[in-house]
Amino acid sequence: MNRNRITPDNITELAHNEIFVFGSNLQGWHGGGAARTAVNKFGAIEGLGVGPQGQCYAIPTMQGPVEAIKPYVDHFVRYAKLNGNQVFLVTKIGCGIAGFEVEEIAPLFAEATKLSNIKLPKEFWEVLEK
Repeated sequence: MNRNRITPDNITELAHNEIFVFGSNLQGWHGGGAARTAVNKFGAIEGLGVGPQGQCYAIPTMQGPVEAIKPYVDHFVRYAKLNGNQVFLVTKIGCGIAGFEVEEIAPLFAEATKLSNIKLPKEFWEVLEK
């Protein structure tokens, strides 16, 4: 496991180049979990459910099956690749209010493991390295 690429469990502050990556819904209603933290601490915008905002990046996870999340994860990975000066701290998106299991979501981030500027939750790494 790439220990220096593990997202901390409880993120309360960010360095100037760090981006908080959280699960959202397409409507941008950031009512709970990491989405609420994103609004309260890192500049997420109510009503904006996808992409960069403040010191955050929103990936919608509430719009259907896990296959419906994949295009948004793929777009995020492309964005991170184009923004190599930033470090992206991916939270356990989809594994809280959205109700998915880590084993369902982690494989969506396989391409992210190739980018040194993306950190993933320990649980995602455990699935991806099996």
